[in-house]
Amino acid sequence: MSITREIPVRPPLALTVVGVLGGAALLLPFVALVAGVDLRRLPRLLTSPEALDALWLSLRTSLTATAVCLVLGIPLALALNRLDFPGRSLARSLVLLPLVVPPVVGGIALTEAFGRRGLVGEHLHALGIEIAFTSAAVVLAQVFVSLPFLVVALEGTLQTRGEAHERTALSLGASPARTFLTVTLPLMGPGLLAGTVLTFARALGEFGATITFAGSLQGTTRTLPLQVYLERETDPEAAVALSLVLVAVALAVITLAYGRRRVRLP
Repeated sequence: MSITREIPVRPPLALTVVGVLGGAALLLPFVALVAGVDLRRLPRLLTSPEALDALWLSLRTSLTATAVCLVLGIPLALALNRLDFPGRSLARSLVLLPLVVPPVVGGIALTEAFGRRGLVGEHLHALGIEIAFTSAAVVLAQVFVSLPFLVVALEGTLQTRGEAHERTALSLGASPARTFLTVTLPLMGPGLLAGTVLTFARALGEFGATITFAGSLQGTTRTLPLQVYLERETDPEAAVALSLVLVAVALAVITLAYGRRRVRLP
């Protein structure tokens, strides 16, 4: 009996070299960022009242935005993937639109919708409800830019898993609600985890829509990215230190989402 040795598949050497150069081009700015931090001043820079206010506000609003995205994103992904209705492709394109438009455009759109004189905002203003330039505006801006990430992740998982298990459960008499809870939701698990952490990371790093729609008020709307931008003009060293915090959080989130994932072929 002959044993065939498995031959590893490797790219050509020239492509490997170019790939290494590409990786170095991405890594070099972050290496420079770390090298530019004065470790002796780092604790003081990160514990200033402004930095702490921005950090806690970012964490609160990002977690809230992620929870809102889960409530809205799971049904939205199911509707786009499981329902067949006229204009579904257009609906999917509109849902994914915030991925490709500049965030500042999203902020202007949110202002036109929920600002004091906006399409919806003027009616809310008449009821004494203000959204723009409040912490609620920060959450709304974060939801607007990060919700598509969750929808993309969930749709990809649903497309890969197919509908066979759900059809089996329905044929055995399970109700749609029970099928969703016991079959669909567990099948969405990997995509749900990846989508959730990426949604949180995108919300945490949101800048353009936030500053346009919510402004930059310390303790109210000035998130950590806005604080970095402000410090860049007044204290560059503090801006570098706060940027390092965002990079560390982003790295942890990406590792959590993809660190243990493996590509498996059928």
